[in-house]
Amino acid sequence: MSDPTDPDRDDAALAAEFALHLLEPGERAAFEERLAVEPHLQALVRQWDADLAGLAAEVPPVAPPRRLKKAIDKRLHGPGIGPDGTPLWMRWRVGIGAALLALLVGLAVLFGDVLAPVPDGPVYRAELAAEDRALVVLASLDAATGVLAVDHVQGAPPPGRVLELWLIAEGAAAPVSLGVFADEGATRLTVPASLRPQFEGGTLAVSDEPPGGSPTGTPTGSVLATGAVTRL
Repeated sequence: MSDPTDPDRDDAALAAEFALHLLEPGERAAFEERLAVEPHLQALVRQWDADLAGLAAEVPPVAPPRRLKKAIDKRLHGPGIGPDGTPLWMRWRVGIGAALLALLVGLAVLFGDVLAPVPDGPVYRAELAAEDRALVVLASLDAATGVLAVDHVQGAPPPGRVLELWLIAEGAAAPVSLGVFADEGATRLTVPASLRPQFEGGTLAVSDEPPGGSPTGTPTGSVLATGAVTRL
């Protein structure tokens, strides 16, 4: 068993609670301050994010048989009576209402950009592209929530490598890792509060790194794409 006084063990527990959003506001703010400057914490959080993201994929969805619900209602309430004691014909109106609600939800998804609420803080975006556009990545940060949406449009890392996103703040001495993102599709990363203002006038870059990300806290592989950050 590990030594409960080992500071690395405490950091692993903090990283897990951070990834699960279990930290109190004061604890989370303190952890984010450390996260901005401590590469080993960044690696722990990236590992937890990757582990937690894979949990849902291991649980196949199972739909219960439709006859099971009907059999339970009939046994509990008798034929023709719903679980709330009302005749089943009255529930048709509920079904119509549910259909209308589903239609509204579908319209909200279809026109999400129009119906979505306006963010409370600034939004920063960047297109990162190689000179030959062999790699294209889109990134968008909601500075109010710290959610960084990374959309891997095209391209792939070299075999056995992963893609890591970096923020090069204006006037900063070194880039700061924002995390490893998926080889394809969309990834959601969390940006610490202390880093969000540094997106103003900054640059984003992508490098190829060993699995799990850079072991040094700075880029160790080739810089594959860069893009200037713009504020919307």
